[in-house]
Amino acid sequence: MPSHNEPVKPTPFDTVKPAPAVTASSSADTPRPAESTPRWVVPALAVLLALVVAVVVWLPASLESDGPAAEAVADDATPSGTAPASAGTATQTIEKNIAPDASPWSDAQAARLRREAQETAAELLDLQFELRETGIERWAPEPFANVQRLAENGDAHYRDQLYEQANTLYQEGLSSLQDLQAGIPEKLATLLEQAREAIEARDAAAAGDALELALLLAPDNSAAATLQTRLEALPRLLTLLEAAAASESRNELDGAEDLLQQAVKLDPQHQYTAAELERVSAAAVKKAFNAAMSEGYAALDEGRYDSARTAFRQAATLQSGSTEAASALQEVETAETARKLASLDSKGKRYERDEQWQKAVDTYEQAQKTDSSVLFAREGLQRSRGRAQLSRDLQAVLDEPDRLADTAVAQGAARLLKRASAVSPRGTVLASQITQLESLLAEANREYEITLRSDGETEIIVYKVARLGRFTQRELTLRPGTYTAVGTRDGYRDVRRQFTIKRNGAAAPINIVCSEPI
Repeated sequence: MPSHNEPVKPTPFDTVKPAPAVTASSSADTPRPAESTPRWVVPALAVLLALVVAVVVWLPASLESDGPAAEAVADDATPSGTAPASAGTATQTIEKNIAPDASPWSDAQAARLRREAQETAAELLDLQFELRETGIERWAPEPFANVQRLAENGDAHYRDQLYEQANTLYQEGLSSLQDLQAGIPEKLATLLEQAREAIEARDAAAAGDALELALLLAPDNSAAATLQTRLEALPRLLTLLEAAAASESRNELDGAEDLLQQAVKLDPQHQYTAAELERVSAAAVKKAFNAAMSEGYAALDEGRYDSARTAFRQAATLQSGSTEAASALQEVETAETARKLASLDSKGKRYERDEQWQKAVDTYEQAQKTDSSVLFAREGLQRSRGRAQLSRDLQAVLDEPDRLADTAVAQGAARLLKRASAVSPRGTVLASQITQLESLLAEANREYEITLRSDGETEIIVYKVARLGRFTQRELTLRPGTYTAVGTRDGYRDVRRQFTIKRNGAAAPINIVCSEPI
C-alpha cells in the first residue's frame, strides 16, 4: 500500500491487445479458385464495408459533442504505445475490433469514462501537490490520509476498468482537497490564534509549531510576522518575568515594577505581562500608601501637624479618592484645631493674670474665629473686653495729665476713678493706675495764684475762666493746666497769650497789653 505522503497517481489503464487477425489484404493476396467462393461473400463484404464506414465516419462524429469520447474511441482502437495504423491497414484494424460480440457504443462510452477518470485524477494530483507545499500533512493529516485512501481505491477500480466508480472516488478526494483548500483562511486564523494563546501562555514550543504551519499557509502574512517577532522576544520576556517574580518575593516591589515595565515595553501585546505590571504597580502603590499613612500618624502623635498633613496628602495622591487619607487629614485638622484652641485658652488666661487685657481680648477673638462654638472664648471675652476698655481709658488720662485742667475732663476722670476702684479682684496694674489717677486728680483740683498785668486800657478775657475787663494788675486762682488769655483794644491789634500753670504752682506774672496801633 502506498504511503499517505505519496501523491495520488492514477493507475494507467492499458487495453488488452487482441490477437492478430487475418487481414482482408492478406486474403486478397491469396488466390482462391473461383468455383470455391460462395455466393453470399460479396453481399457480406458490402455489408461489412458499410459498417466500417459507419464506425469510422458516423460514430466519431456523433460522439464529438460529448467531449473526449471520440478521442477515447481512437485510444481504444489504437493500443497504448502503438503508432496509428496506416491507411492500408485501417480496414484490417476495424475488422480486428469488430467481433461478433463487440459493441462500439459501449466501447466509446467506456473510453469517455476512462478519460473523465484520468482528468479528475490529474486535477486531484495537481491540487495534492499544491497543498503539500502548504504542509497539509501537518495541519490536516487525517483528511489528507483519507484522500490518499480514496485515490488508492479509485486506482484499484481503474485497473479493473470500473472507470465510473474510479472517477467517483477521485471526485470525492478532489472535493475533500478543495474543501481543505477553501478552509485555509480559517485554518490560518486558527493557527494564528493558537500561536497567540501559546505566546500568552509563555509556551514557546507550541507557539513555534503553530507559527511554522501558519507561515507555510501564508508566508507573507503580516499577523504571522508580528507573532514571529513576539515569539523571538519571548525568551527575554520570560527572563524578565522570572526576575520580577524574584524581586517581588523579596518585597522589592519597585524593582519588580521596573522589570515588568521593561517586559511590557519588549512585548506591549502580552496580556499576562501587562496584568502582572498592573498588579505589582498596584501593590507598590499600596505599599507606598501604607508607608505614607504610617508616617503621617507618627507625625500626628508627635504634634508635627505640617509633617502629618504632608504625609497624608501624599497618601491621597497615591490613592485617589481614598476615604482613609481624607479621614486622616480631617484628624490632623481636628487635632491641630484642638491644640490651637488649648494654646489660645492658656494664653488668654495668662494675659488676664498679667492684666494685659487687650491681648487677652485679641487671643479670645482669635479662638472664636477658629471655632465659634468654644465656650472659653465667649466667657473670656466677657471678662476681658470691659477690663481692656477700662485700662485704655485710665491709661489715656495718665498719658495726658494736663487735660485734667479742663473741669469736664477732670470730672470724667473722677468718674473713671470711681469705676476702677469698684473692680474686684484688683491686680497690681489696675491698683497702680488707680493710685496714679488719684494723685493726678488731687493735683489737678489744687488751685494756684497767678498774676496778670495790663495797661488799664486793654480788655482781657481768659478762655474757659472769666472775662476780666480792664485792669493794670489782677490775681487769679487757677488749677494746673494750660490757659489762653486774649487782650483787645480799639485801634490796636489784638494780643493772645498762652500760659501754663504747673502742678507745683510756680508761674511768672503774665503781661497782656495791646500796644500795636492798626
